[in-house]
Amino acid sequence: MLKLKRRNLEEPRWLTSTDMAKEMLAERINVPEKTEVSITDGTIRIKGKNGEVSLKVAYPQLAITKENNDVVVKANSKAKRHKRMVYTYASHIRNMIRGANEGYIYRLKICSGHFPMTVKVDGKFVVISNFLGEKTPRKAPILDGVKVVVSGEAITVESSDLNSAGQTAANIETATKIRNRDRRVFQDGIYLTEKP
Repeated sequence: MLKLKRRNLEEPRWLTSTDMAKEMLAERINVPEKTEVSITDGTIRIKGKNGEVSLKVAYPQLAITKENNDVVVKANSKAKRHKRMVYTYASHIRNMIRGANEGYIYRLKICSGHFPMTVKVDGKFVVISNFLGEKTPRKAPILDGVKVVVSGEAITVESSDLNSAGQTAANIETATKIRNRDRRVFQDGIYLTEKP
């Protein structure tokens, strides 16, 4: 007959799912002076000397609160999927704080070897004319809150929102993508030269 060993109460035991649910995972982000943080209806707004940035939290298992001079991102368990989202949103909030105070700048360079192209800002678009002799100008959309300046062969993309600045720079670079030509010969285009 098989004898069952009685468990000693001092021995460590494995955590059950209910015990894991009781454990909290939290990440703290320090907010510098002269930076305003407001959290309403799942939207975080951060205002600094360089501008204002907002982010909608679309993950219901997270709780984001402001405690004294810190923003705290919490999840009610230490499961991998919750841990990923806690650190992702904490990283987003750090980028927002830096952007609201310092801003982000991307620099691009206009390279035209075969045809002299004309690049200008027209409203919410960067318009590229005479690219490889094309009659129809190419357009790259500029996202909200992004400032684009064209001076000579240099393009500067500036914003307090990292995602918007990066996406606008990518839109400009992608607008001059060359297809069905030898890239060793046709090196015309607008290329990203500096990231923040």
